[in-house]
Amino acid sequence: MELPQLDRGTLCQWSTLSYPGLVKELCALFIGSELLPKDELNDLIDRAFSRFRHREVVHLSRLRNGLNVLELWHGVTYAFKDLSLSCTTQFLQYFLEKREKHVTVVVGTSGDTGSAAIESVQGAKNMDIIVLLPKGHCTKIQELQMTTVLKQNVHVFGVEGNSDELDEPIKTVFADVAFVKKHNLMSLNSINWSRVLVQMAHHFFAYFQCTPSLDTHPLPLVEVVVPTGAAGNLAALPGAASPLPLQPSSRKLSWLLA
Repeated sequence: MELPQLDRGTLCQWSTLSYPGLVKELCALFIGSELLPKDELNDLIDRAFSRFRHREVVHLSRLRNGLNVLELWHGVTYAFKDLSLSCTTQFLQYFLEKREKHVTVVVGTSGDTGSAAIESVQGAKNMDIIVLLPKGHCTKIQELQMTTVLKQNVHVFGVEGNSDELDEPIKTVFADVAFVKKHNLMSLNSINWSRVLVQMAHHFFAYFQCTPSLDTHPLPLVEVVVPTGAAGNLAALPGAASPLPLQPSSRKLSWLLA
């Protein structure tokens, strides 16, 4: 897939947008209007962010010596994954309704993915979700977030072993293509493109918040710290491939993913 090229004029226009506004513009680059009309795309994104506690959805806190913290924890489950999963499941539900399809989402979790996926899917007409919870390996609040949801389309099972170990049977299931097709199975893992697409907005939003002006040549450099596992930092790459000068280093900007 070829990444869209953003010119300085586009970056200047985007620099004044809210976080939801940036998500809308980024998604529109990859989701054509023939697939999903822009008005409907915007409505889905607004619906996805409607339950976030902060009016800006994402907030940048300014600390000392040019250090800033991007707050990604204002969703229902307090996990940064609320941001991308809330949008992803809105998109998915839209297309499932159009095509009169039903899917079963299978998720293995270390804690935050399961909670955020359940929150985004619960009550959806065209989706069931099965979450495998590694007993004794999640925080108490994450376990309660997963096990106290009473919606009929949510199914949570405690399993022995840690999250890495429970990945193996899930991989085995998805390797059985005939079984997957028969039961309309899918997952919402971290490399789902829709999730990466929404998470790209974090980097654009933070850059614009940290940069007083885009009139300089070259554009100011922002250094980024992304605590991550399982290559979650890959969402920064499309932004860095654009004219946006991001450097994955330390000091200037810190992502705290809670």
